Amino acid sequence: MLTLGQKAPAFTLPDQKGKKHKLADYKGQWVLLYFYPKDNTPGCTKEACTFRDKYSSFKKIKAVVLGVSADSVDSHGKFAGKFKLPFPILSDEKRTVIEKYGAWQLKINFGKKYYGIKRMSVLVDPKGNVAKIYKVVKPAEHAAQVLRDLDKLAS
Repeated sequence: MLTLGQKAPAFTLPDQKGKKHKLADYKGQWVLLYFYPKDNTPGCTKEACTFRDKYSSFKKIKAVVLGVSADSVDSHGKFAGKFKLPFPILSDEKRTVIEKYGAWQLKINFGKKYYGIKRMSVLVDPKGNVAKIYKVVKPAEHAAQVLRDLDKLAS
């Protein structure tokens, strides 16, 4: 499990266009990795669109938003196109990064237990360290919450 202050796990993943992204590419910038269960589902769509709508605020403070799920590059491409998402959505079909960051968890839904991707986020500071872990995320409010935290942390 991740802890505050530790070096964020390195990764290389393709986005919705097939372009590879490495955490190291963003050294010197704040990076929000938001993990979500599935493209085109109500909560995941709401969260992605909220980040889209506040994207200019993230760009203004030079913060990077990266969505991550186990969906394919093709699925991400359709999702990003349909909702005009201006930021990279990374495909982690093998769940390597999802597991490293602690987003692969036991879930319980209507009494049924199964493993899946927990909606959570990790904020990485410009030095590459874990600055904040969001274990509970409300899709409609998360982007605003992260921007408030960045305002405090970056000053």
